[in-house]
Amino acid sequence: MQEIRYEVNNRIAYITLNRPEKRNAFNKQLVSELKEAFSRAEHEEEVKVIVLKAEGKVFCAGADLGYLQSLQTHTFEENLVDSHYLKDLYLQIYRHPKIVIAAVQGHAIAGGCGLITVCDFVFSVSEAKFGYTEVKIGFVPAIVMTFLIRKIGEARAKEMLLSGDLIEASQAQEYGIVTEVLFDNELYEKVDEFALHLCQTNSAQAMKATKQMIADIQERSLSEALVYAAEVNAKARAFEDCKKGIAAFLSKEKLSW
Repeated sequence: MQEIRYEVNNRIAYITLNRPEKRNAFNKQLVSELKEAFSRAEHEEEVKVIVLKAEGKVFCAGADLGYLQSLQTHTFEENLVDSHYLKDLYLQIYRHPKIVIAAVQGHAIAGGCGLITVCDFVFSVSEAKFGYTEVKIGFVPAIVMTFLIRKIGEARAKEMLLSGDLIEASQAQEYGIVTEVLFDNELYEKVDEFALHLCQTNSAQAMKATKQMIADIQERSLSEALVYAAEVNAKARAFEDCKKGIAAFLSKEKLSW
């Protein structure tokens, strides 16, 4: 891999955007390597939580505009294939069976803001700014819109997507995009601490099922959602982790995941 770094430590997979000279902007290779890294983390049993971070002063500036300009000479069909390729990355992260935490050390803009939108938790430094600036260059934030509306609702999403303005980290936290705002020197320590907390206190099997249900339940009517919920509830009782957890609780044994 040339555009990212991948390493595993203490059951945490660290995926680092490593294109700082281009503000970690997306091109096809970066997207491809991200998909490969998230797939690798999914299939490595050792990995329980994923931390997504970046090198340089900017977390991610979205699409590489030089790359985007080169696509303007392509046919609709060729551009559709490329669009699906990016869409698949966002969906892969959103539906990933393992928890994904973003550690944002700098601005997350346009597609870069979309990237953190599909993460489960987002920890940010106070100086970082967030926004979907596509309308300012005549583009449409089409793919990220789908996930943003789910995350923060239509009114907030309209405010961000139609204005194209950047917001401060504190406002992004108020909107529900950011989980917690920290000082620069606290960011990575806090992210590691939180990731280890999830590893040590929660069942991977239960977190996977819960995350999947959160994504799926929004597509169903109330009655369909409740039927689905009852099915998951019944299946969860047979989880090995559930049996282990209940047995430990009843016998007053300290449980270590």
